[in-house]
Amino acid sequence: MARPDGITDLSHIRAKAPLYKDKSVPAEIRVDNLLGLMTLDEKIMQLNQYTLGRNNNANNVGEEVVNIPAEIGSLIYFDTDPALRNAMQHRAMEESRLGIPVIFGYDAIHGFRTVYPISLAQACSWNPVLVKKACSVSARESRMSGVDWTFSPMIDVARDPRWGRVAEGYGEDPYLNAVYCAASVKGYQGKSLSDSTTVAACLKHYVGYGASEAGRDYVYTEVSPQTLWDTYLPPYEAGVKAGAATLMSSFNDISGVPGSANPYTMTEILKNRWRHDGFIVSDWGAIEQLKNQGLAADKKEAAARALNAGLEMDMMSHAYDRHLAELVAEGKVSEATIDDAVRRVLRVKMRLGLFDNPYTPDVPDRFLRPADLKIASELAAESMVLLKNDSTLTLPLRNVRRIAVIGPLADNGKDLLGNWLGHGQAEDVVTLREGIAGEFGKDSEIRYARGCALDGHDRSGFKAALDTARWADVVVLCLGESLRWSGENASRSSIALPAIQEQLAEEISRLGKPVVLVLANGRPLELNRLEPLANAILEIWQPGIRGGEAMAGILSGRINPSGKLAITFPWSTGQIPVYYNRRKSGRGHQGFYQDITSEPMYPFGHGLSYTTFEYGEPTASKTEFRRNEKIKVSVPVTNTGDMTGAEAVLWFISDPYCSITRPVRELKHFEKKTLEPGETAVMEFNIDPWRDLSYVDADGKRFLETGEYNVIVNGKKISLKLTE
Repeated sequence: MARPDGITDLSHIRAKAPLYKDKSVPAEIRVDNLLGLMTLDEKIMQLNQYTLGRNNNANNVGEEVVNIPAEIGSLIYFDTDPALRNAMQHRAMEESRLGIPVIFGYDAIHGFRTVYPISLAQACSWNPVLVKKACSVSARESRMSGVDWTFSPMIDVARDPRWGRVAEGYGEDPYLNAVYCAASVKGYQGKSLSDSTTVAACLKHYVGYGASEAGRDYVYTEVSPQTLWDTYLPPYEAGVKAGAATLMSSFNDISGVPGSANPYTMTEILKNRWRHDGFIVSDWGAIEQLKNQGLAADKKEAAARALNAGLEMDMMSHAYDRHLAELVAEGKVSEATIDDAVRRVLRVKMRLGLFDNPYTPDVPDRFLRPADLKIASELAAESMVLLKNDSTLTLPLRNVRRIAVIGPLADNGKDLLGNWLGHGQAEDVVTLREGIAGEFGKDSEIRYARGCALDGHDRSGFKAALDTARWADVVVLCLGESLRWSGENASRSSIALPAIQEQLAEEISRLGKPVVLVLANGRPLELNRLEPLANAILEIWQPGIRGGEAMAGILSGRINPSGKLAITFPWSTGQIPVYYNRRKSGRGHQGFYQDITSEPMYPFGHGLSYTTFEYGEPTASKTEFRRNEKIKVSVPVTNTGDMTGAEAVLWFISDPYCSITRPVRELKHFEKKTLEPGETAVMEFNIDPWRDLSYVDADGKRFLETGEYNVIVNGKKISLKLTE
């Protein structure tokens, strides 16, 4: 029988005991050899994940390690020092019967110690190459600190900004999530998982978690088979094709079958159709939570349902370690199922090189390296979106003598890190106040007043803030969210800022001074009351450790803003969900809100620059084509302003009539290019009809119908016709 690695003749493998420790032997053979030597109990322990390093100190490291079974499969590693990790790994290698190494995981979502902008911000950069570089830095810092595996990227398509975890993903579009997913996986995993500077990626949360009803975390999601395939699965398929080693199952109940016990998504799609040969880990406690969801009467039944559905590793439910042996004895879980699960876990460990190099060397000065900080600055700058710049062209600020820096986020480093801040520290952060001082301090006088807290009712700081604003030529008002207001279990009923912040903005606006509103937040905000109060609005998101530096560079004009929104900003919370790639209405002239506009405040793809770009008419290499013919569509883009700038060119397709109705527009390609004043670049979209124009049905089968297709770029359209 043919093996997964293609080897059928093993006669050339020299007899050596044990075979799985011989690194000259192909990995799949080593895995099979080890699996054949393991007892059922040893196999089961490989399918469990505990924690290490949450409460350790110099006096209890030994005790903490001793309390963990030497046979454990995985540990979530909360420390930054490889010493504790290595102590546990020594225990696994030397005190267990077979010496199977532990795989150590951690949530390094947008950086380990060098914290980059949140993922939602990164998506607004339209620069996957830069995101890949940031992930490579995160991987190196993680691996050198004892972490082999990151629970990232999160690629849940999300269209409800009330959901706190919208901050962790790449916005509302399936294609955009797919592109950033592939870039992240390649950044984390590099050319080889066994490299000392790479980590295994983990695609999460598989699948449909971003559809949480009303933005409430962990709740039921109603996802039709059609929507599952056309909206929520594409980013995961892209990640699997990019080589992602692992996935994490989702908390949510998907139309009656929870993601952590869903054989259709985990086995039929992932394993059978996509041929993924790594493993799936549950989210924290998700197997036990099958009881809460009404699928399993107890933890034992939950263990059986999860493993039989295709979930290999139990994160902190203690369902597998306590019940799998009994379930095997009762015939409710087969040994073949156990073997397949263990084989997948061992395979990833083997690919990471843990059997041959189980320990992490202690490398000094592995954090905050100059080149890594440069990437942090660049990514922060490209992620920021200039939402508004009024007719007086408030920005950039030039020849300004007196600048007032006001607001609860002006001198606040911690909240700029965002949620899931890894091991980031507030003292690493360049605050907004520090950034402005560094950018403008030589030529301008700068005064600061906090004004108010992020929330609450204390207006005692208003007087100092207003006095400072009266003195100034321009006010930089820094408002936004605490890092705790987004992320897991951070659902909010309203996406408006707290009233105290809006009140501060209103009182400052009455002074008649130019106001630049700088927003630092983890989700789109309701801005209909704030927008009229500001002459310019710069969305900086939660930009990480170099956010203040990048923001100040944009204010001064040293940096020309180039970010564009990867998610729609509603006019009000009541519009949610509102997203660009909706399907057509049966009555396009009716069905609008009677009390507010039905248009968003800022649509997907919105973003201003300090220069202007003019698009010519798109042209195609051919306007009629057959299924197997490629088409090149081009458009000239000219920088018609007087400042160098980068423009992200977004290409959409539209299929006006289809046997399965399609969104009004679908993003299919984008490219970002820097142009000098007066320079013209011809931007191209090379269309593969099956890749770019086809659609998918409710069972995941792709089809390509004859007829008209429109290609849309910057509002300009060209029509193509498939003739057969």
